[in-house]
Amino acid sequence: MKGVRLVSGSPTYPAAGRESDPQRPGQLDGATMRHISMDDDEYPIVRALSSEGELDPSLDPGLSLEEVVHLYRHLVLTRTLDQRLVLLQRQGRIGFHVGSLGEEAAIIGSTYAVRETDWIFPCYREFGSALLRGLSLQKFMDNMFGNANDTVKGRQMPDHYTCREKCWGSISSPVGTQITQAVGFAWGAKIDGADTATLVYFGDGATSTPDFHSGMNLAAVFKVPTLFFCRNNGWAISVPAEKQTASRTFAEKARAYGMPGVRVDGNDLFAVIAVTRRARERAARGEGPTLIEALTYRMGGHSTSDDPDRYREHAELTPWAQQDPLQRVRNYLEKRGAWRASDEAAWVAEIEAQFKRAVATSESTPPPDLGSMFDDVYATLPWHLLEQRVQLFEGPRAPKLH
Repeated sequence: MKGVRLVSGSPTYPAAGRESDPQRPGQLDGATMRHISMDDDEYPIVRALSSEGELDPSLDPGLSLEEVVHLYRHLVLTRTLDQRLVLLQRQGRIGFHVGSLGEEAAIIGSTYAVRETDWIFPCYREFGSALLRGLSLQKFMDNMFGNANDTVKGRQMPDHYTCREKCWGSISSPVGTQITQAVGFAWGAKIDGADTATLVYFGDGATSTPDFHSGMNLAAVFKVPTLFFCRNNGWAISVPAEKQTASRTFAEKARAYGMPGVRVDGNDLFAVIAVTRRARERAARGEGPTLIEALTYRMGGHSTSDDPDRYREHAELTPWAQQDPLQRVRNYLEKRGAWRASDEAAWVAEIEAQFKRAVATSESTPPPDLGSMFDDVYATLPWHLLEQRVQLFEGPRAPKLH
């Protein structure tokens, strides 16, 4: 993965030079942080944790040191797996991976902030969220290989997993479709009288879809308990965020729908948790949805099929490398005597050992049964599908490969 190296056994950003003001991300090289409007007084960026690990007490979400260590380990897990999965794809052992390099705190923090009974509707970068919720590494790898143990039975491309038992929905490739699904689910829960909210992830590009408008409008009108979490990472594949909207911010779009909008430093684990918790509390009071714009940056390509060097300068990564979400939490823990390089090296070694075992199991597992493509839609197969199934098993694929 270009521009990323291992230091003390832990994945980090490359050294990035001087910070002009570590307290405010917008005071870095402003010209290169082009997708952030810093001078918006109405929608200021909520930030709790400085680059040096100092925490603003007014925004402290009240995490114990043990909780912070737990979350930091998940940040390390997410980044380590990202690197290893890219290598697997480059080796031709899996077909695809879409990562979250640089966006880990936005994902892990927001997931941790909601209740375990709240449903999460993912975009496609949120494998760290699923693992935090309880998806096993083995099940994740089974999906990456699309084998017989894959929850979605090999019918989707890699990184399209699900974990229903942990209230974590399925991933689908079309942009923005999860937004209306999350709103509909939460509306149904409200009608049933259940104290359940939904958290839906999407990127800045999804705000240009009809699903975004439909979901936001309906949620606001009926005060649906949905948390709209926009990861503004600067890019929708190769389209920069400033080409998505003429609005100064994405958060201000909330006003037109009649709901609160807030901007948060997406590389600040503590601020993300604090803002998301407040939105969840608001939903619990029956006050409806909130739009959260998490400002972060996609440090890698859109996916392993993308080469970002074709449309952006590598120097654009520099100010964001100074705001590495893992380094900021690491600094916080180190100041409190709760982090050592040797501990982290041991964590990474443990992750890599588990990863290798899971990959070995997934690679040795056969593909799904060919006939399973007809399952799970009809209780009783209609005649035309019965005919097609017979034709399939009489064709060239079935006897040799299955």
